[in-house]
Amino acid sequence: MTRADRWLLPDGIEEVLPPQARRIEQLRRRLLDLLDNWGYDLVMPPTLEYLDSLLTGSGKDLDLRTFKVIDQLSGRLMGLSADTTPQVARIDAHSLAPEGVSRLSYCRTVFHAKAASLLASRTPTQIGAELYGEAGLGADVEIISLMVAMLEAAGVGEVHLDLGHVGIFRALAQEAGLTTDQQAELFDLLKLKCASDIDAWAAREVSDPLLASAFARLIRLQGDADSLAAALDQLAKQVPATAQAISDIRHVAEQVALRCPTTPIYFDLSELRGYHYHTGLVFAAYIPGYGDAIAQGGRYDETGAVFGRARPATGFSADLKVLARAGDFAVADKATIIAPADNDPALWARISELRKAGRRVVVAMTQDDVQGNAQLLRQDGKWQLVE
Repeated sequence: MTRADRWLLPDGIEEVLPPQARRIEQLRRRLLDLLDNWGYDLVMPPTLEYLDSLLTGSGKDLDLRTFKVIDQLSGRLMGLSADTTPQVARIDAHSLAPEGVSRLSYCRTVFHAKAASLLASRTPTQIGAELYGEAGLGADVEIISLMVAMLEAAGVGEVHLDLGHVGIFRALAQEAGLTTDQQAELFDLLKLKCASDIDAWAAREVSDPLLASAFARLIRLQGDADSLAAALDQLAKQVPATAQAISDIRHVAEQVALRCPTTPIYFDLSELRGYHYHTGLVFAAYIPGYGDAIAQGGRYDETGAVFGRARPATGFSADLKVLARAGDFAVADKATIIAPADNDPALWARISELRKAGRRVVVAMTQDDVQGNAQLLRQDGKWQLVE
């Protein structure tokens, strides 16, 4: 690397400068206060830990996105956390091990060896909430409502929700007796959202015409509840194993609509994000002009099993830096008070008094050091604040 290249940062790694850093930090405080107001207690999982713990259970899907290093003390492999959720699941299952419902929140930088998408950072500031110990649909309703409230607090407008349910796909796969390889192939096709490819796959791989039709219909089940009502009824009747999941997603949509009446809600039953990780309802928030989910989450009831406690769980996360760019919210800029570089103890006492009161005071090293909105001047033998 030449001297001229030493300022370059790796692809997907960015530094945050003023005034954007102030904007992000003020949003962080605002959103953590909101999470606290909803009863979610802040936790701070370690950034670095042993790899066999970090990638245990559901964390195995994160293997390719995890930076790995050697611990110089033990010689064991360690990893930089790429996702907070598995770590918080361990905290709930092992470190805290509470009885009943547990509500936890977090906000910290995670590290991705490979970005999650073309729009994503490799060092997102992940903020989110997790609810443990409640298997009922009320937990899903609460966590989705909280996600919408957080986006509103961040000033993110024109949000619409997409709801899916991996249980529908799993019920169809079980009824059809699909192998692991067949499920993986279909999963890849569903991600591409190509209906003709799904039709061809179903005709080739599924011998039961009824189930082949159901798989082909899955990719087309996208829209609002009213427009999909007849199709959902038909699928539940055609494959009864899907009926409970269809009933659940409808119920959650109805309850969220009551709490968030201005937020459009759509179904996308081919959305299988985190299929190997989530166990039920999945959801994501989108806004115009941004080609990826601005926040997302779902139910993952089996995560804590590898830590000795399989507890019902649902949660969501977002990148704080993305929210700060997309949100329209006021940033409180403090007026700058300029103080002269004078060794008078009375001046230092006055500066300390103002700073303790929350004022921003800068001691000017030179005449042109800094510009401000007010200054400290000696008047009548005292240091007076002149606005």
